[in-house]
Amino acid sequence: MTRTNRFDFLRLLFASLVVVYHGVFLSSMAGANLEAQLGRLAEISIQGFFIISGMLVYGSLQNSKNISDYAAKRVRRLYPAYAVVILVPALISLVLGGGFAQVGKYVGANLLFLNFLEPTLPGLFEGQRSFVVNGALWTLKIEVMFYMSLPILGWVLAKLDQAGLKMAKWGVLVMIYGCAEIWRSVVPHMDIPYAAQLARQLPGQMSFFVVGMMLWILRDTLKAHLFACGLAGLICFGLSLLPNFEFLRAVGLGGLVFVLAYAPGPKLNAARFGDLSYGVYITHFPIINALVAAGIFAGASWQGVGLAVLLVLAASLAMWHLVEKHFLRKNSHYRKAGRAGK
Repeated sequence: MTRTNRFDFLRLLFASLVVVYHGVFLSSMAGANLEAQLGRLAEISIQGFFIISGMLVYGSLQNSKNISDYAAKRVRRLYPAYAVVILVPALISLVLGGGFAQVGKYVGANLLFLNFLEPTLPGLFEGQRSFVVNGALWTLKIEVMFYMSLPILGWVLAKLDQAGLKMAKWGVLVMIYGCAEIWRSVVPHMDIPYAAQLARQLPGQMSFFVVGMMLWILRDTLKAHLFACGLAGLICFGLSLLPNFEFLRAVGLGGLVFVLAYAPGPKLNAARFGDLSYGVYITHFPIINALVAAGIFAGASWQGVGLAVLLVLAASLAMWHLVEKHFLRKNSHYRKAGRAGK
């Protein structure tokens, strides 16, 4: 797939919108209505992330030599920076007097993406509105589950293609989409523990990944009909904001994301200084919460916002230049994009 697109920009935009919501939520600097609206916008941004991931990771699978090559690319891209954001707070907790046993449980669970088992650390953010160390990491578990299931799904789709059963292939994707939407709408109303949290996990988010896969399959056709794609996406997305029509969100948002990525106009090389979107996403929560704990937001909210932005950008740049890019292959898109911007 051609790299003349704006996916890097869109991911950075989506990450920034999540940062805005968490900044407002953690600092309690806005009223309940604005906070709720920003929360909804952050949710849509995460859904946009999943759509882009579905498209690009499925493309990565298609372009990989084998499953080992595919898995290596996913691990190189995701895990090194993720391990850093787990280990740094753990070390800080130890310095502050946290016990080795409790800190060890946190490290063990979180390095395996089981954040919900040990979300807190002794001495960090106790007594604050959110005492979770990093409330943004729950989506990475979903990403990893998608990465693990994709080779199986990709194999099924490839076999159907080879057998000439193209309608069956689309039937599988549509069925997964429908089951995911049913899961996300029904599970919250079930009388079971953590129903709302379960609804947000896989397979509840699979409709967004599947739409991304559909976009990859139809990418050449959709590029030739951008106006129709955008119009259909806008209509479906608008309807999805109404009660009882949320099942149209994934397909509507997918159409808009595709058009924004490929529409004529400036390229917007957001990866010029590295792929900061991932660093922004995984570092912002503890940084903002630390500023709240230090009282930076008290009586000077906008100064706190400015400082938070600077620190998140600094952390993201450091994460890219000191960690992320060193684990990527030399022909990685992100390393190429950085060199192209120089």
